[in-house]
Amino acid sequence: MADITRRLGWRHLRGAPTAHVRHHRGTRLLHDGPGLSFWFRALTAAISEVPVDDRELAMTFHARTSDFQDVAVQATVTYRISDPAVAAARLDFSIDPDSGAWRAAPLEQLGTLLTETAQQHALDVLSRTPLSAALVDGVTAVRERIAQGLAGEPRLPATGIEVVAVRVVALRPEPEVERALRTPAREQIQQEADRATYERRAVAVERERAIAENELASQIELARREEQLVDQRGTNARREAEEHAAADAVRAEAEAARTVRLADAEATRSVRLAKAEAEGAREVGEARAQAQEAWLRVHGDVDVATLNALTGTRLAENLPRIDSVTISPDVLTGLLTRLGTRE
Repeated sequence: MADITRRLGWRHLRGAPTAHVRHHRGTRLLHDGPGLSFWFRALTAAISEVPVDDRELAMTFHARTSDFQDVAVQATVTYRISDPAVAAARLDFSIDPDSGAWRAAPLEQLGTLLTETAQQHALDVLSRTPLSAALVDGVTAVRERIAQGLAGEPRLPATGIEVVAVRVVALRPEPEVERALRTPAREQIQQEADRATYERRAVAVERERAIAENELASQIELARREEQLVDQRGTNARREAEEHAAADAVRAEAEAARTVRLADAEATRSVRLAKAEAEGAREVGEARAQAQEAWLRVHGDVDVATLNALTGTRLAENLPRIDSVTISPDVLTGLLTRLGTRE
């Protein structure tokens, strides 16, 4: 919408770069072009503003396929006004000189023209296509047919309109039909999911079985090695016992030999000692015999009194030592009585 300001009975218009403005005064064209800015008098001016930018027109309509199934088509047509003079001559793009707003609704008329034209070509192609084919390839077919139909429509160039692009967003059947069509696919997907689940479980079971077999094989191998270890330990124990027994036997033989040698040495020493003692005893006996013989020979020439004296002396030498003598009154009385009797 153009920007219009008032100044003392005059109006000033400032257009946008995407709006083509045509200013007429009577039959004369005073201003013609996009993005203009000028002064004008409201009573004598006739101004049209034609947008020249690309515009999007969204449309939704229903169609019926060859098997009598209703489908909803959602499409978008991009267009622009390539010839503003022709469009301003065919449609009412005049604006209010005070507010700058369109007096009519030209864009709605363009939208209706494009929508009806696109719908006519879409219905034409869908009416000869079954629902299954329309759902598979209908989007491409409808888009191409609409684009061709709009390109070949003579009313559009005559109105100054150029179609830039056509897009078909969706092609959907009725909700009940869509649910019915989704059911086999969902079931197939579910079957695939179930089969994948079963296969995954089977793989898991197989892996668990392989793991269990590996664990069992490991246990068997461990038991076999433990058995070998026990046998080796028994062999080592027997070998150690045999070595200990052999060592004990050698030690016992050595001890017996040493004992025999000690016994032989002790016996030899005892024999020698006995011989020495016997020899000593014989020599002592001979010496005593000789001493006795000499003693007897000496005493044979001594008188009896001397022998008695010697006998008393020997007797006194052999008597035990008397440190003290205790005389009781009874003994003393008896001695005194005997002494008195002798007197």
